[in-house]
Amino acid sequence: MAFEAILDEVDQLHNVSARLEGLAEHHPSVLEALLTIAGNVRTPATVLAVLVATRLQGDDGHTLTTLKRPV
Repeated sequence: MAFEAILDEVDQLHNVSARLEGLAEHHPSVLEALLTIAGNVRTPATVLAVLVATRLQGDDGHTLTTLKRPV
């Protein structure tokens, strides 16, 4: 399903963000820049997750299907 593919990309973006944060801890000279970039990667991932969650809601507000991952 398309939603699952999007959620896979959300997971990948969150992983990239986490790796950048890890790099920031080991490279103080670029810490601020890496943390900024990590946040800039995480933000669209969150927006995508919210988009999927809202699209899974029916017109009556009931969930059409359940998410397998936390948003």
